[in-house]
Amino acid sequence: MRTEQIVKVTVDQDLCVGSGQCALTAEDVFDQSDDDGTVVLLDATPPADRKADIQYAAARCPAAAITVAE
Repeated sequence: MRTEQIVKVTVDQDLCVGSGQCALTAEDVFDQSDDDGTVVLLDATPPADRKADIQYAAARCPAAAITVAE
């Protein structure tokens, strides 16, 4: 039996500057708060097939507020 790897995503809302690059890159994992534009994590454990987009979103974050781990 094969189990699918899961990616673990964390965000630091205190670091977030609200640029929205994460939400534009992986809209199924990230959103922005209507109040202040900071990151909202929609899925902390998305499937591994989303890893490339999530890593790209983390790399584009100007505040380094996103961490991706397996």
